[in-house]
Amino acid sequence: MLKSVPRVNMDTWLVVSLFVFVQLFFSLAYEGSGYYGYGDDEDAYARRNGGTPWCAPIKVKHGDVSCRSPGGQYYKNVMGSRCKIRCKRGYEMQQGHPEVVCMASKHWSGNYACREIRCPKLQMPANGGYKCSDGSYFNSRCEFFCSLGYTLKGSKTVTCQYHKTWTSGESACIDVDAPVIKCPNLKDKTAEPGKLTARVTWDTPEGKDTADGILTDVILKGKPPGHFPEGLHKMSYTVYDRAGNKGSCRFSVRVRVRRCSPMTPPENGYMKCDSDGDNYGATCDFKCTGGYELQGSAARVCQYGLTWSGTETNCAAMNINVGVRTASGLLDQFYEKRRLLIISAPTAANHYYRFQMTNLQHAQCGLDLRHVTVIELVGIYPAQIGRISHRLIPPGLALQLRLLLQISHNNFNMVMIDKQGMDRERYTYPITSAQIFTTIDTWQGRMDEMVLQQEAGHTCQ
Repeated sequence: MLKSVPRVNMDTWLVVSLFVFVQLFFSLAYEGSGYYGYGDDEDAYARRNGGTPWCAPIKVKHGDVSCRSPGGQYYKNVMGSRCKIRCKRGYEMQQGHPEVVCMASKHWSGNYACREIRCPKLQMPANGGYKCSDGSYFNSRCEFFCSLGYTLKGSKTVTCQYHKTWTSGESACIDVDAPVIKCPNLKDKTAEPGKLTARVTWDTPEGKDTADGILTDVILKGKPPGHFPEGLHKMSYTVYDRAGNKGSCRFSVRVRVRRCSPMTPPENGYMKCDSDGDNYGATCDFKCTGGYELQGSAARVCQYGLTWSGTETNCAAMNINVGVRTASGLLDQFYEKRRLLIISAPTAANHYYRFQMTNLQHAQCGLDLRHVTVIELVGIYPAQIGRISHRLIPPGLALQLRLLLQISHNNFNMVMIDKQGMDRERYTYPITSAQIFTTIDTWQGRMDEMVLQQEAGHTCQ
């Protein structure tokens, strides 16, 4: 049979346990131990320490606090405590001093807070921009970019550093690309008939700037649109943008002149051509020297097929017909072709006649150059004879010629007749060939002949 424990023993056990717990608690709550029976509040601390005030505990976001009190107490925020505030990397003191003191007013001597380090705001580059990973704050990485047509000058990326500066200077966007210009294609033209030039036109090309699209100048080097002579003409256009960059292009204009094979003047004749002489549409006119007759085409034209129209031109010697029945019929053969120098003497032994004929023997080139034919009438009818070079004139025709021109057969006479059949000069005595040439050179039409002869190179030298 179990026996019950006496109740008095249980009560005694409870009293003893409570006493031991209280003694243990107070044995731990000594100064500096961190445990206080009065609690953590500043009022309890102030009562226990004779009313010494304390400040609110320092709590710094993004930073660390290191405090020390005058007496080395456990509480670091009593009056006189000094606390140093250190901000974490990337942060800085917002304001005030990094060290504060707890004052009797239960306030700290200054404000304290850590704020994130921030670099100066970057300047937005003209014609570009930038993007940053975290604005202008510490360790933010910013990347620059430029608009189309611009090139970045400077660093492509910058980073905000601890000492509030960027890793490099600001970058800029500059226009370094040359503007683009496209010239016209090669112009190939053929001159019109009778002309040595061709009209060539084109529109001034428009340049294109890859940057701001603004061009300052478009300059042509070479001949402007209009009439271009035969040959290859090279031109170029140069365009400038506002940054001074330039772009160029080149093109050519070729003008062709269709030409026939060149012709030369016929022997004993002249050739005078308009335009350039052998180009498409050019016309060449032919004339024979006095005493020669034109055979073939008097004018020939260079055709599109590069052949000459008509037939080949030649100058054949005049075929003087001394068998005509009248003196006027004989003279008509020389009309507008030759000038006449008619020498009449009663006999071949006439002193004046012999002197005159001797003088003319050495002047045949000058006579031919001036288109002069000499007709001799010697003797008295019916024994008289006439002669044109080596051709004999019948006595009756010679007599008619003297009668028509009213030339006496008893004395020396010399008559000069122009190409129009006009009786220009008469002499009853011989003159030198130089005097004859000087006289003829003053006649109408002779000046034009001299120009043609000079161009053709016909001289007596």
